[in-house]
Amino acid sequence: MYNIIIYLYLLGVAIYSRFNEKVRKMWRGERDAFRVLREKVDPKARYVWFHAASLGEFEQGRPLMEQLRRDHPELKILLTFFSPSGYEVRKNYEGADIICYLPLDTIRNARRFLRAIRPEMAFFIKYEFWYNYLHILKHRGVPVYSVSSIFREGQVFFRWYGRQYGRVLKCITHFYVQNETSRRLLASIGLHNVTITGDTRFDRVLQIKNQAKVLPVVEQFAANSKVFIAGSSWQPDEEIFIKYFKQHPDWKLVIAPHVIGEDHLQQIEKMLEGRKVLRYTKAVNDEGTQECPDVLIIDCFGLLSSIYRYADVTYVGGGFGVGIHNTVEAAVWDVPVVFGPNHERFQEAQELKDCGGGFAIASYDDFARLMDRFQADTQLMKSAGQAAGNYVKSKSGATKLILSAVNL
Repeated sequence: MYNIIIYLYLLGVAIYSRFNEKVRKMWRGERDAFRVLREKVDPKARYVWFHAASLGEFEQGRPLMEQLRRDHPELKILLTFFSPSGYEVRKNYEGADIICYLPLDTIRNARRFLRAIRPEMAFFIKYEFWYNYLHILKHRGVPVYSVSSIFREGQVFFRWYGRQYGRVLKCITHFYVQNETSRRLLASIGLHNVTITGDTRFDRVLQIKNQAKVLPVVEQFAANSKVFIAGSSWQPDEEIFIKYFKQHPDWKLVIAPHVIGEDHLQQIEKMLEGRKVLRYTKAVNDEGTQECPDVLIIDCFGLLSSIYRYADVTYVGGGFGVGIHNTVEAAVWDVPVVFGPNHERFQEAQELKDCGGGFAIASYDDFARLMDRFQADTQLMKSAGQAAGNYVKSKSGATKLILSAVNL
């Protein structure tokens, strides 16, 4: 049944690729993967394979790859992606020797792929348990590690109808999971080769903090002011915090929207009518500008993790949609983190709330009350920020735990 579904999916992707650019990139990339392997694989080298579904999983795997390269320079690293949103951003990542898409999980593709690489071990990051790849790896005696993985009761593995597919988990040599719930769920289906190590993403955000860029434009903008920074925001988020800050001109506002398109940027500017607004790229290109804006819109990618350093309070968007974005990326800077109501599936958001560093809001009134509290009690704001930063530090160390346990 699984293989039938995979072939139907393959057919669907082939058809849909004619109409969607992202799917077309994935379709072409998967078919091109074997050419990449033919050209780049060194038959005498020893390969360790890392698979990340997309960009978020890559960031979780990155500390492992970089520590592995430092400790074992004799090993080569193969990095594969399933999604174009990961591959297109990190296809030139210098920490891996070969980077390509993972061909779809047919028996033939899995055999060809593994015959070309012959990995000594494999790391699957967080999600994605490909039935054919994992069974062939097990048959060949290749150790497979699931790292930073997290399991929930609603997943197919723990449903009566998913028992057959759930056998794929028996192909994993060891699970390095994020929490006790995951360990308990795996134990309920007879899997005890599990260690709770936490999430390598905490190691990654600490790396990012240590390597953060100094941004003169933002630094000058934020000087001697109270600064609220909203990262990865969507329109429902923006409607709430912009309404508040239009009434509180003593705060400066930085907005790094999730979607950077001209229509959305103009929409934000229209909502901010009455306040002095400047786009980041204009400030960078017009050196020496004399404008003194009180709102800065970040209209480019790649800066958010460094921008959070200038905040007194942060807001992480997405919580009025399918779910919040990366809260720990903000929390690492010792600042309070505010987010919307759809955060129940995100362990770090729950733990930030529990430690006093994170705050959930469900409406404009919630947000206004919280910000009024911060305005009236700066010590509360400071202690909440310290709680957020201490939380991130307390959760670090998964990379070291995992690599010290595997057989290298």
